[in-house]
Amino acid sequence: MTKLLPLFLGFALVFPAIILHEIAHGYAAYLCGDPTAKWRGRLSLNPLRHIDPIGTIVLPAVLVLTGVSPIGWAKPVPIDLSRTRRPRQAIWIIGIAGPAMNLALALVGALVLRGLLRLPSDSRVLYWVVKILAVFTISNLMLMVFNLVPIPPLDGSRVVTALLPPRLAWQYLRLERYGFLIVLALLNLAPWFGKAIDSIVQAIFRFLLS
Repeated sequence: MTKLLPLFLGFALVFPAIILHEIAHGYAAYLCGDPTAKWRGRLSLNPLRHIDPIGTIVLPAVLVLTGVSPIGWAKPVPIDLSRTRRPRQAIWIIGIAGPAMNLALALVGALVLRGLLRLPSDSRVLYWVVKILAVFTISNLMLMVFNLVPIPPLDGSRVVTALLPPRLAWQYLRLERYGFLIVLALLNLAPWFGKAIDSIVQAIFRFLLS
């Protein structure tokens, strides 16, 4: 139980990170001219407006119980690209906003960690604070890297969509209905996929602390 304590506390910190990820999408859409998320109250910090039972609670909890850094998702914010001023530009700006939020949170976590690791202390409290912050930082990096995978509907696919010619972009986005199944297949049937994401996350984490 003691070994799982930092993961449980890390989940408590990652929970708002998942929420802020979606709020970032909605706010980016608002800045691009689409007020849909604002009209529907999805720019609120009230977590009840963003909770997805599976992605926000069940999946992160299962990962915590199995000793894995928790990742998940919140209820996607409603976006209407037809309301934006420049839809092809807006799609990648909105898509990148969520991972950018997680990167910002990871940077804050890493900066605090770097400061704490310089303290000449053997305090047990400091030990747990460091572990919790490490879980928080790594989990945000995991959210960022995972969401940048270019498989619809993950955020990385929005950037690819903006780069493709309209006809190819439309065909590419048709994969969205199978996206979740593709990701599940990669996670369960292609060990290299999870290892690649983990390697990238660990490399960024070491860089931030170096």
